[in-house]
Amino acid sequence: MPHSVDSSGAPSRTEAVTLHDVAREAGVAVSTVSRALSNPDRVSSRTREHVQAVARRLDYRPNRIAQALPSGRTRMLALLVSDITNPHNFGLIRGAEAQARAAGYTLVLGDSQGSAELESDHADRIGSAVDGLVLASSRLPEDALRAVGGRRPVVLYNREADGFASVVTDSDDGSRQIVEHLAALGHPSIAYLGGPPDAWSDAERGQALERHSAAAGIAFTRLGPFSPTVDHGEAAADVGIASGATALIAFNDLLAIGVLRRLEHLGIAVPADVSVVGYDDIFGSDFCHPPLTTVTSPSEQAGRALIDVLLGSRHDARVVLPTSLRVRDSTAPAPAHPPSRSHRPDGPAASRRP
Repeated sequence: MPHSVDSSGAPSRTEAVTLHDVAREAGVAVSTVSRALSNPDRVSSRTREHVQAVARRLDYRPNRIAQALPSGRTRMLALLVSDITNPHNFGLIRGAEAQARAAGYTLVLGDSQGSAELESDHADRIGSAVDGLVLASSRLPEDALRAVGGRRPVVLYNREADGFASVVTDSDDGSRQIVEHLAALGHPSIAYLGGPPDAWSDAERGQALERHSAAAGIAFTRLGPFSPTVDHGEAAADVGIASGATALIAFNDLLAIGVLRRLEHLGIAVPADVSVVGYDDIFGSDFCHPPLTTVTSPSEQAGRALIDVLLGSRHDARVVLPTSLRVRDSTAPAPAHPPSRSHRPDGPAASRRP
């Protein structure tokens, strides 16, 4: 039997309950148990109810791997994200898990920590045990991406590559909204504080900002790259202020929040001295000081769409989700006299407060 008694006299399970255990307890053949649990219409209702009651009493759980051997399917999917600590991924994970569960699948989660090497390692280890992979903000070079896609169905989030299905947020339209908002406020110059150089969305955002800035007659400067974290906002803020731009646009909200903290420390008022904008509208972007103007996208909807595409028949599908600009207190009309290019982080300006 799969149970024993511990020192307190209470039963404790020492190994998983098997089909053989259920069959022995129910007094039927193993094949009958298998049919009663996986194909119940093939046995009588009396036998089915009896076997299922025994299975529940023994706390039987089907072995997914064993079930997968004949069909090659595990009913499991994997989602690999570039940074599990980024609040932007919370909604993505929730939406993907809910949609996978609704379709009868279990979702496995992996964190690549922004490393192509770690992402590849996760894909190799997990790929053989799942029926499909979602790669969110993948850093893999295209040859490695194709190697992964050659083994299991793959859908990309905020990344596009020939031959792969993808779900992306509309970076072009989000960037247009930022530029038009800043143009309406009279800003003559903006600086983009770029993210990781191997991030597809960084290139998309930077190119769109530059294109729409040119159309609006606004001077554009691209700076960086910077790691997309709060801690690296300090360096990004210093470089951004030194550029002389009247508005700073960060690759994501984490970087933008770090920029806000640094500017407050330096005594540079936001938005009176300089405006700051982010992307993603993460949880907390409206709690920082001042609340952050940012581009929002439906991350939970994206998670659901990714699973739908992964389980669908179209392997070249492309879903583009809308974005919108949330205007908060970190943007205002351009200052008459923006911070000087010669500003020094530890100089007199550090004594001023917003």
